[in-house]
Amino acid sequence: METLTDLIEDRYTSSSEIAEFLDNIDHRGRVEAMEPLTRAHLRKLYEKSRGAFSLTVEHFVPKDTPPKTEVIHWGRNSLPAFRSFQKRFCTPDPNHLDPQVLLWGFNEQEMRAFTGPGYFVVREGDVDDPIVIDYRATPPSKPYGWPEILPNSARLSRFIYNGTVDKMRRVSEHVSIGAAYREEQALGAFFILCREDRERS
Repeated sequence: METLTDLIEDRYTSSSEIAEFLDNIDHRGRVEAMEPLTRAHLRKLYEKSRGAFSLTVEHFVPKDTPPKTEVIHWGRNSLPAFRSFQKRFCTPDPNHLDPQVLLWGFNEQEMRAFTGPGYFVVREGDVDDPIVIDYRATPPSKPYGWPEILPNSARLSRFIYNGTVDKMRRVSEHVSIGAAYREEQALGAFFILCREDRERS
């Protein structure tokens, strides 16, 4: 049976074929398909996804989601350890006054007690990377139940999140892929996300 890794490794596979594969399996299948992806797979998929599909904030938080209601994206990164994580997003409080900030969010992962929550805001990007996750700013407030907001200069966050942005591209209806940058310099780190449908929660 063909796998996501097979499709990525095949230079002739189109981005549309990868999207179709992912759209035709359920959430659990998508998350399981992401698990074996290596840094090389993620890099190839990031490049293959350049300009393939439009990407808007509704991919991360569907437009009918009430403000400050979390939407979970399951993630897999290219680091050597602690590769599984979640990014949790929400639309801002209606009283939020910065029109350039489209979403708020943080990182949920096994080492959060040491690294901090890695809070971020989401902004529009450019043609190649339409959405940017920006760790250079933190939300002014948060949904109930989210951890304390800490600056990314605190704890071990200063080595992981501080001063970085993630440039995002769409892979399929539920899946996106990102690359980490600092000072517009690519860090060579990639990750893949899969949105969990609200009816699962």
